[in-house]
Amino acid sequence: MVEGHEHLNIIVDTILKGLDKLPASLGDRLKKDFVMLKELVLKSRPPRILILGRRGAGKSSLVNAIFGTRVASVGSVISETGTPSWHHYDSSSGSLHVLDTRGLGDLTKPESSNFEDALDDIKCAVDETMPDAILFLCKAKDVDARIAEDIENISDIRAFIQEKHDYDIPAIATVTQVDELDPKREEPPYQSSTKKKNIKDSVAAIFKALHDANIPLTKVIPVSAYAEYEGDVRTYDNFWNIDVLVEYMVNILPTCTHLTLARLSKIKKLQRKTARILINTTAAICAGLAATPVPVADIIPITMTQITMTMGIGFISGRELSRPTALEFLSAIGVNISLGVGFRELARAMVKWVVSVGGLMISAAVAYSGTYAIGESAIAYFIDDRSVEEAKRIHNEEKKKRKKEYEAENK
Repeated sequence: MVEGHEHLNIIVDTILKGLDKLPASLGDRLKKDFVMLKELVLKSRPPRILILGRRGAGKSSLVNAIFGTRVASVGSVISETGTPSWHHYDSSSGSLHVLDTRGLGDLTKPESSNFEDALDDIKCAVDETMPDAILFLCKAKDVDARIAEDIENISDIRAFIQEKHDYDIPAIATVTQVDELDPKREEPPYQSSTKKKNIKDSVAAIFKALHDANIPLTKVIPVSAYAEYEGDVRTYDNFWNIDVLVEYMVNILPTCTHLTLARLSKIKKLQRKTARILINTTAAICAGLAATPVPVADIIPITMTQITMTMGIGFISGRELSRPTALEFLSAIGVNISLGVGFRELARAMVKWVVSVGGLMISAAVAYSGTYAIGESAIAYFIDDRSVEEAKRIHNEEKKKRKKEYEAENK
């Protein structure tokens, strides 16, 4: 994901080993937070989504809407998706791996397929590569059209994945093309009581069908993903609720996919939310490390954890953030980190910390507030495109504010 992440992996793994020397109550909590940090940043990968739905449900249009740009072609006459295969949809912001399937109930059998039934095609495709989630699409006007058969197919696929991969795959239900519901001329955000009722009824029908089939989910999300393009340039769209869908996907997908999904969506609100999850985890780690007897000369665990967080926030913003860039940013906002220290030397110094966890104490409040301040200033600079001067001001203000809050909460 980022330059030098192999060395970051070594350092995080070394810290994890060193935590074995701490009291179990503290070491176990820090291990949990470090594993979370590693999953978020160092193991970050594109999400793998199995998209199911009947032909015309708008699968490709929804993929385009999630990216905010044209990355998939949309079929209009005959089924455009042949034998199921994993497609890597890429943009400058990130990647999404989609198992593109021919529609459930589709009578158009591709010549390359060995199966008459689309369901058998899908099982073959997920046999070796496990998807992270099933995204089930149903047109708003088709919620009563053979929906029971589609739900049965979803249950069958979930059972197959559970048996094959020992994974209780989550299902995300989406009612598509709500713009086609009456009154059609209304543009988002939908305000008419008639439109709202029609959307609500469509959502309720899908939710009941999935609930009755014992398919676990907390909500059904209605969306509009229609757009028009000239080449790759979007000239018109009536996108609605796409941000809600992507945010929900982040909530239920594996932790290692969160940064990539927030990055490719370009949704600032989601990027800030994801960045703050990273900040909270990192601040808790640094406060925990600061509360242990760590020699002053070996504050490297905290420093490297903060650098990892900064890289992660830069990645969320869409930047190809290198280690030197992260260090230059930290230096610019007044965080004193030597730019000349290499990761290999830091990794060797970490070994000393593992061997001897003892010595002077540093304040947990200082470590917590300093980490939080770095994170908030990184959000301002990388995600909100604010100046270095503004980021530095935010850093200084947040540092004072968070220190007071931490001390008040931990008296």
